[in-house]
Amino acid sequence: QLQVVESGGGLVQPGGSLRLSCAASGFTLEFYYSVGWFRQAPGKERERVACLSSSDHNEYYSDSVKGRFTIARDRAKNTFYLEMSGLKPEDTATYYCAAEPERRLDCLGPWQHRGQGTQVTVSS
Repeated sequence: QLQVVESGGGLVQPGGSLRLSCAASGFTLEFYYSVGWFRQAPGKERERVACLSSSDHNEYYSDSVKGRFTIARDRAKNTFYLEMSGLKPEDTATYYCAAEPERRLDCLGPWQHRGQGTQVTVSS
C-alpha cells in the first residue's frame, strides 16, 4: 500500500520544540517528489505550512511559521521532517504531511499521497 504516515506530535509548552516525521511506505520518495506539511485547527480551514518542491527547487513557508519551522528530507530514510521551534499556542492543530511526484510550488495543487495527521498541542 502506498502511503505516508506522520509521527512526532504531542503536547509541548509555549516556546518549546517538536520534530514531526513523515515516512513513506510502498514507494520511494525520489528527489523529484514535492513534499509538504499542512495543518488544521478546530473550526478553521486547512492551511499550508511548509513545502519543498521537486528537487528542492522551491521552498515555501507560511508567514506564521517563517523563521521558526524548517522542512527537510532524508532520502536515505525515505522520510521528511518538520522541525518546529518557538512554538506558540496558535500552532496547535492537526498536522498533515503530503507527497506528490509532480512539482508543487508554494504548496499549491493536488497531492497524491496524504497522511492521516498527527496532533500538536501547545499549552502550558
